[in-house]
This record gives sequence, structure tokens and C-alpha cells, in this order.
Amino acid sequence: MPKAKKPKGKGGKRWSAEVTEHSDALDLESEVFKQRSARQIALSLKRSAESSKRRKGTVRQSASSMLNFYINRAGKNLSAGRKRILERAKGELRKLFESE
Repeated sequence: MPKAKKPKGKGGKRWSAEVTEHSDALDLESEVFKQRSARQIALSLKRSAESSKRRKGTVRQSASSMLNFYINRAGKNLSAGRKRILERAKGELRKLFESE
């Protein structure tokens, strides 16, 4: 028997938004995924992971995990340009951690 879906009215938040805001992965800076620069997104995720007291894995794992989670959850709702920036942010994040 399939699960009944909760209605997504104007006031209802999606579970993924709740996870992004309150997960144990890390504490994010405000509107990090809306930034225009892939490098700025990567730097913000790195800063958040380094300062977070709630992360489970390493700094690199936490930052990468949150970026992948956001890309996967936003999925079809991302414009091609936004998705391209977020995918570039993955590479920027790798570069930041390799240079340490």
C-alpha cells in the first residue's frame, strides 16, 4: 500500500528544506546556494564545515555531502545555469581541500 503524501500547500515546507536548515551535517551560512560564484559557494561550505559543531564526518565530507544533498534534492527545480554553478562548486571544493 503506497504512503499517503502530505499536501504541499503554500505554508508547508518540504522535508529537504528542513534537513538543509537543521541537519547534523553542518550549520550553513544564509542563502549559500544562491550565490553566483562557484568559488564563493565552496568557500562558504568550507567555512561552515570547519566551524560547525554538528558535523558527523570530516570537514571535507560534510561540505561535499551538503552540496550533493542540495543538488540532488533541488533536482528538476534547478535552472541549467544554477546547476552548472553548483556542479562547478564541487570542483572548487575539491581544489580548496587539495591545497591544504
